[in-house]
Amino acid sequence: MDRLTDLWLYLAASPLLWLTLTLIVFMFALWLNRLAKGSPLLHPVLVSMAIIISILTLTGISYNQYFEGAQFVHFLLGPATVALAVPLYDHLAKVREIMALLLVTCVSGALVAAMSAAGVALLMGSMPETVMSIMPKSVTSPIAMGISEKIGGYPSLTAGLVLITGAIGCFVAPLVFRLMKIEDHRIRGFVLGVSAHGFGTALAFEISALAGAFAGLAIGMTGVASALVLPFVATLFR
Repeated sequence: MDRLTDLWLYLAASPLLWLTLTLIVFMFALWLNRLAKGSPLLHPVLVSMAIIISILTLTGISYNQYFEGAQFVHFLLGPATVALAVPLYDHLAKVREIMALLLVTCVSGALVAAMSAAGVALLMGSMPETVMSIMPKSVTSPIAMGISEKIGGYPSLTAGLVLITGAIGCFVAPLVFRLMKIEDHRIRGFVLGVSAHGFGTALAFEISALAGAFAGLAIGMTGVASALVLPFVATLFR
């Protein structure tokens, strides 16, 4: 007990407490997701967010204090994204075969996702700032937050909407694939990457390495296309 007490006092006095808490919560969320047979409704990221937000709210800990430790995990987001280039390189020949089709799919998918969401938000009477926050919802979080800030949205709201979009995409996509009888892993992966970004890419890698490679490609292409196009599209909804 003395050793446990000493360990707790050491962690509580350093940012390692929040890093340790984040890892423990995520491991629990992974276990819960496996228990639910991989249900997107209990995605580990969403479950972890709900638990950590609840802990911070109950204890009165500020986000800045929590982020002192969690920033170490946040730092790994960049290398993890870059690492998606490895499986993509392994399947580069297959990418070249349909590159023109992928470009059309990426740009049209990004536009439809942004404009349909913005249109629904306007019909429901949302404020312009909320509409701008919703538009980049189908882009991976770091890029989506940058786009949201540039076009006049709320980056924090955009980050939450990105996660919700990813979870919904993972839930709906398998049903759409079965309904439309889509068996090609290239198409499955690219669709998941365009519509559900990081969440979809994780699901694509569960399908196959080929699907994961195309999902990783879709994340990058959609991010670039959205960053170039959405600032102009946003002027239509102001």
